Amino acid sequence: MTRDSVHHALPTATVGETLAVMGDVFVPNIAKGVIVRRPKAVSMAEKLGLDQRAIRRLQQLNEKYGPGPLMLNTPDSRPMALILDPDHANRVLNETPEPFATAEWAKRKALEHFEPDMALVSHGPERAERRRFNEEVLQSECPVHGLGARFAKVVEEEAGELLDHVDRYGSKLDWDMFDSAWSRVVRRVVLGDTARDDHGLSDMLTKLRSAGNWAFFHPGHDRLRDTFHERLCTYLKRGEAGSLAGEISRMPINEDTQPEHQVPQYLFAFDPAGMATFRALALLAAHPSHTERAQAEIAGNDLERAPTLDYLRACVLESLRLWPTTPMVLRQTTEETEWENGVMPAETSILMLAPYFHRDDRYLDDANRFDPDLWLQPGEAGNWPMIPFSGGTGICPGRRVVLLVTSHMLARLLKGREYQLNPPTRLLSSKPMPPLLNNYDLEFKIRAY
Repeated sequence: MTRDSVHHALPTATVGETLAVMGDVFVPNIAKGVIVRRPKAVSMAEKLGLDQRAIRRLQQLNEKYGPGPLMLNTPDSRPMALILDPDHANRVLNETPEPFATAEWAKRKALEHFEPDMALVSHGPERAERRRFNEEVLQSECPVHGLGARFAKVVEEEAGELLDHVDRYGSKLDWDMFDSAWSRVVRRVVLGDTARDDHGLSDMLTKLRSAGNWAFFHPGHDRLRDTFHERLCTYLKRGEAGSLAGEISRMPINEDTQPEHQVPQYLFAFDPAGMATFRALALLAAHPSHTERAQAEIAGNDLERAPTLDYLRACVLESLRLWPTTPMVLRQTTEETEWENGVMPAETSILMLAPYFHRDDRYLDDANRFDPDLWLQPGEAGNWPMIPFSGGTGICPGRRVVLLVTSHMLARLLKGREYQLNPPTRLLSSKPMPPLLNNYDLEFKIRAY
Protein backbone atom coordinates (compact mmCIF):
# COMPACT_ATOMS: atom_id res chain seq x y z
CA MET A 1 0.00 0.00 0.00
CA THR A 2 1.43 3.40 -0.94
CA ARG A 3 1.10 6.51 1.17
CA ASP A 4 -0.93 8.18 -1.59
CA SER A 5 -3.59 5.47 -1.27
CA VAL A 6 -4.42 6.40 2.31
CA HIS A 7 -4.89 10.02 3.43
CA HIS A 8 -7.66 9.83 5.99
CA ALA A 9 -7.57 9.17 9.70
CA LEU A 10 -8.68 5.90 11.23
CA PRO A 11 -12.24 5.65 12.56
CA THR A 12 -12.63 7.12 16.04
CA ALA A 13 -14.99 5.98 18.78
CA THR A 14 -17.42 8.48 20.22
CA VAL A 15 -16.81 10.01 23.64
CA GLY A 16 -19.50 7.74 25.07
CA GLU A 17 -17.97 4.64 23.51
CA THR A 18 -14.52 5.64 24.76
CA LEU A 19 -15.88 6.06 28.28
CA ALA A 20 -17.55 2.65 27.97
CA VAL A 21 -14.23 1.08 26.96
CA MET A 22 -12.55 2.75 29.91
CA GLY A 23 -15.26 1.43 32.23
CA ASP A 24 -15.50 -2.08 30.83
CA VAL A 25 -11.89 -2.76 29.84
CA PHE A 26 -9.37 -0.49 31.53
CA VAL A 27 -10.89 0.08 34.96
CA PRO A 28 -11.55 -3.62 35.80
CA ASN A 29 -8.08 -4.70 34.66
CA ILE A 30 -6.39 -1.88 36.55
CA ALA A 31 -8.50 -2.66 39.62
CA LYS A 32 -7.49 -6.34 39.51
CA GLY A 33 -3.84 -5.24 39.41
CA VAL A 34 -1.81 -5.03 36.24
CA ILE A 35 1.55 -5.80 37.88
CA VAL A 36 0.50 -7.73 40.98
CA ARG A 37 -3.04 -9.02 41.51
CA ARG A 38 -5.38 -7.75 44.18
CA PRO A 39 -7.29 -10.86 45.38
CA LYS A 40 -10.42 -8.99 46.49
CA ALA A 41 -10.70 -7.21 43.14
CA VAL A 42 -10.17 -10.50 41.27
CA SER A 43 -12.95 -12.08 43.34
CA MET A 44 -15.30 -9.19 42.58
CA ALA A 45 -14.47 -9.27 38.86
CA GLU A 46 -15.25 -12.98 38.75
CA LYS A 47 -18.60 -12.58 40.54
CA LEU A 48 -19.69 -9.67 38.32
CA GLY A 49 -18.51 -11.25 35.06
CA LEU A 50 -16.47 -8.16 34.19
CA ASP A 51 -14.15 -9.97 31.78
CA GLN A 52 -17.14 -11.05 29.72
CA ARG A 53 -18.36 -7.45 29.60
CA ALA A 54 -14.98 -6.36 28.24
CA ILE A 55 -15.13 -8.99 25.48
CA ARG A 56 -18.68 -8.03 24.53
CA ARG A 57 -17.79 -4.34 24.45
CA LEU A 58 -15.02 -4.90 21.90
CA GLN A 59 -17.21 -7.25 19.86
CA GLN A 60 -19.86 -4.53 19.63
CA LEU A 61 -17.29 -2.00 18.48
CA ASN A 62 -15.94 -4.47 15.93
CA GLU A 63 -19.44 -5.03 14.55
CA LYS A 64 -20.06 -1.28 14.28
CA TYR A 65 -16.69 -0.07 12.97
CA GLY A 66 -15.36 -3.14 11.18
CA PRO A 67 -11.78 -4.37 11.46
CA GLY A 68 -10.35 -1.05 12.65
CA PRO A 69 -7.97 -0.25 14.24
CA LEU A 70 -10.28 1.97 16.24
CA MET A 71 -8.93 5.18 17.75
CA LEU A 72 -10.32 6.11 21.13
CA ASN A 73 -11.54 9.63 21.80
CA THR A 74 -8.64 10.64 24.02
CA PRO A 75 -6.56 13.86 24.19
CA ASP A 76 -4.28 14.27 21.17
CA SER A 77 -1.23 14.13 23.44
CA ARG A 78 -2.09 10.51 24.35
CA PRO A 79 -3.58 8.87 21.24
CA MET A 80 -4.79 5.33 21.86
CA ALA A 81 -6.10 2.63 19.54
CA LEU A 82 -7.86 -0.71 19.92
CA ILE A 83 -6.92 -3.66 17.73
CA LEU A 84 -10.08 -5.51 16.72
CA ASP A 85 -8.96 -7.72 13.84
CA PRO A 86 -6.79 -10.87 14.17
CA ASP A 87 -4.69 -9.97 11.11
CA HIS A 88 -3.97 -6.58 12.60
CA ALA A 89 -3.00 -8.17 15.91
CA ASN A 90 -0.55 -10.44 14.10
CA ARG A 91 0.87 -7.45 12.24
CA VAL A 92 1.53 -5.57 15.47
CA LEU A 93 3.14 -8.61 17.09
CA ASN A 94 5.27 -9.46 14.07
CA GLU A 95 6.44 -5.89 13.45
CA THR A 96 7.81 -5.38 16.96
CA PRO A 97 9.83 -3.32 17.90
CA GLU A 98 9.64 -1.18 14.75
CA PRO A 99 7.21 0.43 14.28
CA PHE A 100 5.38 -1.16 17.23
CA ALA A 101 7.58 -0.78 20.31
CA THR A 102 7.12 -2.81 23.47
CA ALA A 103 8.18 0.27 25.47
CA GLU A 104 4.68 1.73 25.68
CA TRP A 105 4.55 4.77 27.98
CA ALA A 106 2.11 3.43 30.62
CA LYS A 107 3.99 0.14 30.75
CA ARG A 108 7.24 2.03 31.28
CA LYS A 109 5.71 4.01 34.13
CA ALA A 110 4.52 0.80 35.81
CA LEU A 111 7.70 -1.24 35.42
CA GLU A 112 10.13 1.55 36.29
CA HIS A 113 9.16 1.01 39.93
CA PHE A 114 11.32 -2.13 40.03
CA GLU A 115 13.00 -2.75 36.63
CA PRO A 116 13.38 0.57 34.76
CA ASP A 117 16.06 -0.79 32.41
CA MET A 118 14.35 -4.05 31.56
CA ALA A 119 14.30 -5.12 27.89
CA LEU A 120 10.50 -4.95 27.74
CA VAL A 121 10.51 -1.20 28.33
CA SER A 122 13.69 -0.45 26.36
CA HIS A 123 14.13 0.51 22.74
CA GLY A 124 16.84 0.69 20.09
CA PRO A 125 20.35 -0.69 20.80
CA GLU A 126 19.64 -1.03 24.53
CA ARG A 127 16.64 -3.26 23.87
CA ALA A 128 18.61 -5.33 21.37
CA GLU A 129 21.40 -5.99 23.89
CA ARG A 130 19.01 -6.78 26.74
CA ARG A 131 16.90 -9.01 24.53
CA ARG A 132 20.06 -10.84 23.41
CA PHE A 133 21.08 -11.37 27.02
CA ASN A 134 17.65 -12.70 28.07
CA GLU A 135 17.39 -15.05 25.12
CA GLU A 136 20.83 -16.53 25.82
CA VAL A 137 20.27 -16.94 29.56
CA LEU A 138 16.83 -18.47 29.05
CA GLN A 139 17.88 -20.45 25.96
CA SER A 140 14.75 -19.25 24.21
CA GLU A 141 15.07 -21.45 21.15
CA CYS A 142 15.84 -24.69 23.02
CA PRO A 143 12.83 -26.97 23.60
CA VAL A 144 14.36 -27.91 26.97
CA HIS A 145 16.77 -25.62 28.80
CA GLY A 146 20.21 -27.08 29.50
CA LEU A 147 19.35 -26.96 33.21
CA GLY A 148 15.98 -28.62 32.62
CA ALA A 149 16.80 -31.73 34.66
CA ARG A 150 17.97 -29.55 37.53
CA PHE A 151 14.78 -27.47 37.40
CA ALA A 152 12.69 -30.66 37.34
CA LYS A 153 14.51 -31.85 40.46
CA VAL A 154 13.75 -28.57 42.24
CA VAL A 155 10.07 -29.00 41.36
CA GLU A 156 10.15 -32.61 42.57
CA GLU A 157 11.58 -31.62 45.93
CA GLU A 158 9.30 -28.67 46.61
CA ALA A 159 6.15 -30.37 45.33
CA GLY A 160 7.02 -33.41 47.43
CA GLU A 161 7.33 -31.27 50.55
CA LEU A 162 4.03 -29.58 49.73
CA LEU A 163 2.24 -32.90 49.36
CA ASP A 164 3.74 -34.20 52.61
CA HIS A 165 2.27 -31.14 54.30
CA VAL A 166 -1.09 -31.77 52.64
CA ASP A 167 -1.11 -35.37 53.83
CA ARG A 168 -0.38 -34.29 57.41
CA TYR A 169 -3.05 -31.60 57.56
CA GLY A 170 -6.31 -32.89 56.18
CA SER A 171 -5.62 -33.77 52.51
CA LYS A 172 -6.64 -30.30 51.34
CA LEU A 173 -4.71 -27.97 49.07
CA ASP A 174 -5.45 -24.25 48.79
CA TRP A 175 -3.80 -21.31 47.05
CA ASP A 176 -1.69 -20.11 49.99
CA MET A 177 -0.13 -23.56 50.42
CA PHE A 178 0.57 -23.88 46.71
CA ASP A 179 1.90 -20.35 46.39
CA SER A 180 4.41 -20.83 49.21
CA ALA A 181 5.83 -23.92 47.51
CA TRP A 182 5.77 -22.23 44.10
CA SER A 183 7.71 -19.22 45.42
CA ARG A 184 10.42 -21.53 46.73
CA VAL A 185 10.65 -23.20 43.33
CA VAL A 186 10.96 -19.83 41.60
CA ARG A 187 13.68 -18.50 43.89
CA ARG A 188 15.71 -21.71 43.52
CA VAL A 189 15.33 -21.83 39.73
CA VAL A 190 16.21 -18.17 39.22
CA LEU A 191 18.72 -17.47 42.00
CA GLY A 192 19.79 -20.81 43.46
CA ASP A 193 19.19 -22.92 46.56
CA THR A 194 20.57 -20.26 48.89
CA ALA A 195 17.62 -18.05 47.95
CA ARG A 196 15.05 -20.75 48.78
CA ASP A 197 13.84 -19.15 52.00
CA ASP A 198 14.60 -15.52 51.17
CA HIS A 199 11.04 -14.38 51.73
CA GLY A 200 12.33 -10.86 52.33
CA LEU A 201 13.48 -10.56 48.72
CA SER A 202 10.07 -11.69 47.47
CA ASP A 203 8.31 -9.32 49.87
CA MET A 204 10.37 -6.38 48.61
CA LEU A 205 9.53 -7.22 45.00
CA THR A 206 5.83 -7.53 45.86
CA LYS A 207 5.84 -4.09 47.48
CA LEU A 208 7.58 -2.58 44.46
CA ARG A 209 5.17 -4.31 42.09
CA SER A 210 2.25 -3.01 44.15
CA ALA A 211 3.54 0.50 43.54
CA GLY A 212 3.79 -0.43 39.85
CA ASN A 213 0.04 -1.09 39.85
CA TRP A 214 -0.39 2.67 40.23
CA ALA A 215 2.15 3.51 37.48
CA PHE A 216 2.76 7.28 37.41
CA PHE A 217 0.22 7.90 40.22
CA HIS A 218 2.64 6.40 42.80
CA PRO A 219 5.79 8.30 43.78
CA GLY A 220 7.74 5.06 44.03
CA HIS A 221 9.99 3.46 46.64
CA ASP A 222 13.41 4.50 45.40
CA ARG A 223 15.28 3.45 48.52
CA LEU A 224 13.52 0.09 48.62
CA ARG A 225 14.26 -0.43 44.93
CA ASP A 226 17.96 0.21 45.54
CA THR A 227 17.95 -2.21 48.48
CA PHE A 228 16.18 -4.84 46.39
CA HIS A 229 18.68 -4.51 43.54
CA GLU A 230 21.62 -4.69 45.96
CA ARG A 231 20.26 -7.89 47.47
CA LEU A 232 19.58 -9.32 44.05
CA CYS A 233 23.12 -8.52 42.97
CA THR A 234 24.52 -10.63 45.81
CA TYR A 235 22.89 -13.67 44.24
CA LEU A 236 23.98 -12.72 40.74
CA LYS A 237 27.59 -12.26 41.90
CA ARG A 238 27.45 -15.64 43.63
CA GLY A 239 26.23 -17.21 40.38
CA GLU A 240 25.12 -20.44 42.00
CA ALA A 241 25.49 -23.48 39.75
CA GLY A 242 22.23 -25.02 38.61
CA SER A 243 20.33 -21.73 38.55
CA LEU A 244 19.70 -19.00 36.02
CA ALA A 245 21.99 -16.81 38.11
CA GLY A 246 24.75 -19.29 37.34
CA GLU A 247 24.04 -18.94 33.64
CA ILE A 248 24.16 -15.15 33.99
CA SER A 249 27.60 -15.30 35.59
CA ARG A 250 28.98 -16.75 32.35
CA MET A 251 27.23 -14.37 29.97
CA PRO A 252 29.08 -11.57 28.18
CA ILE A 253 27.63 -8.20 29.19
CA ASN A 254 28.30 -4.52 28.56
CA GLU A 255 27.16 -1.28 30.14
CA ASP A 256 23.75 -1.57 28.46
CA THR A 257 22.93 -5.09 29.68
CA GLN A 258 21.93 -4.29 33.28
CA PRO A 259 21.35 -7.89 34.47
CA GLU A 260 19.91 -6.74 37.81
CA HIS A 261 17.09 -5.07 35.83
CA GLN A 262 16.40 -8.14 33.70
CA VAL A 263 16.18 -10.71 36.51
CA PRO A 264 13.24 -9.09 38.35
CA GLN A 265 11.19 -9.87 35.25
CA TYR A 266 12.08 -13.56 35.63
CA LEU A 267 10.75 -13.51 39.19
CA PHE A 268 7.77 -11.41 38.12
CA ALA A 269 6.83 -13.65 35.18
CA PHE A 270 6.86 -16.81 37.28
CA ASP A 271 4.19 -15.34 39.57
CA PRO A 272 1.34 -15.44 37.01
CA ALA A 273 2.74 -18.77 35.81
CA GLY A 274 1.85 -20.15 39.23
CA MET A 275 -1.68 -18.81 38.83
CA ALA A 276 -1.96 -20.55 35.46
CA THR A 277 -0.68 -23.82 36.96
CA PHE A 278 -3.19 -23.78 39.79
CA ARG A 279 -6.01 -23.01 37.38
CA ALA A 280 -4.83 -25.82 35.10
CA LEU A 281 -5.07 -28.16 38.09
CA ALA A 282 -8.67 -27.00 38.57
CA LEU A 283 -9.42 -27.61 34.89
CA LEU A 284 -8.07 -31.14 35.09
CA ALA A 285 -10.00 -31.82 38.30
CA ALA A 286 -13.19 -30.77 36.52
CA HIS A 287 -12.46 -32.81 33.38
CA PRO A 288 -11.76 -36.47 34.30
CA SER A 289 -11.15 -37.58 30.71
CA HIS A 290 -8.38 -35.03 30.36
CA THR A 291 -6.95 -36.10 33.71
CA GLU A 292 -6.68 -39.65 32.36
CA ARG A 293 -4.63 -38.40 29.42
CA ALA A 294 -2.42 -36.39 31.76
CA GLN A 295 -1.86 -39.41 34.02
CA ALA A 296 -0.97 -41.55 31.00
CA GLU A 297 1.65 -38.98 29.96
CA ILE A 298 3.07 -38.90 33.48
CA ALA A 299 3.25 -42.70 33.68
CA GLY A 300 4.97 -42.90 30.30
CA ASN A 301 7.83 -40.52 31.12
CA ASP A 302 10.84 -40.45 33.39
CA LEU A 303 10.26 -37.07 35.03
CA GLU A 304 13.83 -36.87 36.33
CA ARG A 305 15.08 -36.48 32.77
CA ALA A 306 12.91 -33.36 32.31
CA PRO A 307 11.01 -34.56 29.26
CA THR A 308 8.82 -32.19 27.30
CA LEU A 309 5.39 -33.07 28.71
CA ASP A 310 3.39 -32.05 25.67
CA TYR A 311 -0.08 -32.70 27.06
CA LEU A 312 0.50 -31.02 30.42
CA ARG A 313 2.20 -28.15 28.62
CA ALA A 314 -0.95 -27.84 26.49
CA CYS A 315 -3.09 -27.79 29.64
CA VAL A 316 -1.11 -24.85 31.00
CA LEU A 317 -1.39 -23.03 27.66
CA GLU A 318 -5.12 -23.68 27.62
CA SER A 319 -5.39 -22.28 31.14
CA LEU A 320 -3.63 -19.15 29.84
CA ARG A 321 -5.95 -18.99 26.83
CA LEU A 322 -9.08 -19.19 28.97
CA TRP A 323 -7.77 -16.81 31.64
CA PRO A 324 -4.80 -14.79 30.33
CA THR A 325 -2.52 -13.58 33.08
CA THR A 326 -1.49 -10.68 30.82
CA PRO A 327 -4.89 -9.60 29.50
CA MET A 328 -3.75 -6.26 28.07
CA VAL A 329 -0.91 -6.44 25.53
CA LEU A 330 0.47 -2.97 24.84
CA ARG A 331 2.59 -1.48 22.07
CA GLN A 332 3.43 2.07 21.01
CA THR A 333 3.97 3.28 17.46
CA THR A 334 7.37 4.80 16.75
CA GLU A 335 6.15 6.41 13.53
CA GLU A 336 3.00 7.05 11.54
CA THR A 337 1.57 3.75 10.32
CA GLU A 338 -0.80 2.96 7.46
CA TRP A 339 -3.78 0.62 7.67
CA GLU A 340 -6.56 -0.36 5.28
CA ASN A 341 -8.91 2.10 6.98
CA GLY A 342 -6.58 5.04 7.49
CA VAL A 343 -3.46 6.38 9.15
CA MET A 344 -2.47 5.96 12.80
CA PRO A 345 -0.36 8.74 14.34
CA ALA A 346 3.09 8.18 15.77
CA GLU A 347 3.28 7.73 19.55
CA THR A 348 -0.10 5.95 19.63
CA SER A 349 -0.60 3.46 22.44
CA ILE A 350 -2.04 0.25 21.00
CA LEU A 351 -4.14 -2.13 23.09
CA MET A 352 -4.75 -5.76 22.22
CA LEU A 353 -7.13 -7.36 24.71
CA ALA A 354 -6.12 -11.02 24.89
CA PRO A 355 -9.50 -12.35 26.15
CA TYR A 356 -11.23 -10.70 23.18
CA PHE A 357 -9.20 -12.84 20.79
CA HIS A 358 -8.94 -15.95 22.99
CA ARG A 359 -12.68 -16.09 23.70
CA ASP A 360 -14.22 -14.76 20.50
CA ASP A 361 -17.19 -17.13 20.29
CA ARG A 362 -18.28 -15.56 17.00
CA TYR A 363 -15.49 -17.42 15.23
CA LEU A 364 -14.03 -19.99 17.66
CA ASP A 365 -16.23 -23.06 18.13
CA ASP A 366 -14.60 -24.04 21.43
CA ALA A 367 -13.94 -20.52 22.69
CA ASN A 368 -15.41 -21.27 26.11
CA ARG A 369 -14.45 -24.93 26.49
CA PHE A 370 -11.32 -26.59 27.85
CA ASP A 371 -9.54 -27.86 24.74
CA PRO A 372 -5.83 -28.66 25.26
CA ASP A 373 -5.71 -30.27 21.82
CA LEU A 374 -5.73 -26.76 20.37
CA TRP A 375 -2.07 -26.55 21.41
CA LEU A 376 -1.10 -30.00 20.12
CA GLN A 377 -1.91 -29.26 16.48
CA PRO A 378 0.89 -28.39 14.05
CA GLY A 379 1.46 -24.68 14.38
CA GLU A 380 -0.61 -24.73 17.56
CA ALA A 381 -3.23 -21.99 17.25
CA GLY A 382 -2.41 -21.29 13.61
CA ASN A 383 -2.84 -17.70 12.43
CA TRP A 384 -5.37 -16.75 15.09
CA PRO A 385 -3.71 -14.50 17.70
CA MET A 386 -3.45 -16.70 20.78
CA ILE A 387 -1.00 -14.77 22.92
CA PRO A 388 -0.40 -16.42 26.31
CA PHE A 389 3.22 -15.24 26.13
CA SER A 390 2.69 -12.27 23.83
CA GLY A 391 3.82 -13.17 20.31
CA GLY A 392 5.82 -12.39 17.22
CA THR A 393 9.30 -10.94 17.63
CA GLY A 394 8.43 -9.66 21.12
CA ILE A 395 7.41 -13.06 22.47
CA CYS A 396 8.43 -13.84 26.04
CA PRO A 397 11.99 -15.23 25.94
CA GLY A 398 11.33 -17.33 29.05
CA ARG A 399 8.25 -19.15 27.77
CA ARG A 400 9.94 -22.54 27.42
CA VAL A 401 11.48 -22.43 30.88
CA VAL A 402 8.10 -21.43 32.32
CA LEU A 403 6.29 -24.24 30.50
CA LEU A 404 8.89 -26.76 31.64
CA VAL A 405 8.53 -25.76 35.29
CA THR A 406 4.72 -25.45 35.21
CA SER A 407 4.15 -28.75 33.39
CA HIS A 408 6.48 -30.59 35.77
CA MET A 409 4.76 -29.05 38.78
CA LEU A 410 1.44 -30.34 37.44
CA ALA A 411 2.98 -33.76 36.82
CA ARG A 412 4.39 -34.03 40.32
CA LEU A 413 1.14 -32.92 41.95
CA LEU A 414 -0.98 -35.31 39.86
CA LYS A 415 1.25 -38.37 40.09
CA GLY A 416 -0.55 -41.03 42.10
CA ARG A 417 -3.24 -38.65 43.30
CA GLU A 418 -6.81 -37.70 42.51
CA TYR A 419 -8.04 -34.13 42.83
CA GLN A 420 -11.55 -32.88 43.47
CA LEU A 421 -12.51 -29.23 43.63
CA ASN A 422 -14.11 -28.18 46.87
CA PRO A 423 -16.99 -27.76 46.21
CA PRO A 424 -17.17 -29.95 43.07
CA THR A 425 -19.58 -27.46 41.47
CA ARG A 426 -16.87 -24.78 41.50
CA LEU A 427 -16.07 -25.65 37.88
CA LEU A 428 -18.15 -28.01 35.73
CA SER A 429 -17.11 -29.57 32.43
CA SER A 430 -20.77 -29.62 31.35
CA LYS A 431 -20.87 -25.83 31.29
CA PRO A 432 -18.86 -23.18 29.45
CA MET A 433 -15.74 -22.17 31.30
CA PRO A 434 -16.34 -18.94 33.24
CA PRO A 435 -14.86 -15.70 31.91
CA LEU A 436 -12.57 -15.53 34.96
CA LEU A 437 -11.48 -18.10 37.54
CA ASN A 438 -10.33 -16.69 40.87
CA ASN A 439 -7.28 -18.76 41.76
CA TYR A 440 -7.15 -17.28 45.27
CA ASP A 441 -10.21 -19.15 46.53
CA LEU A 442 -9.63 -22.48 44.79
CA GLU A 443 -9.40 -25.46 47.12
CA PHE A 444 -8.88 -29.15 46.38
CA LYS A 445 -9.54 -32.39 48.21
CA ILE A 446 -6.77 -34.84 47.41
CA ARG A 447 -6.83 -38.63 47.55
CA ALA A 448 -3.72 -40.76 47.08
CA TYR A 449 -4.04 -44.03 45.17
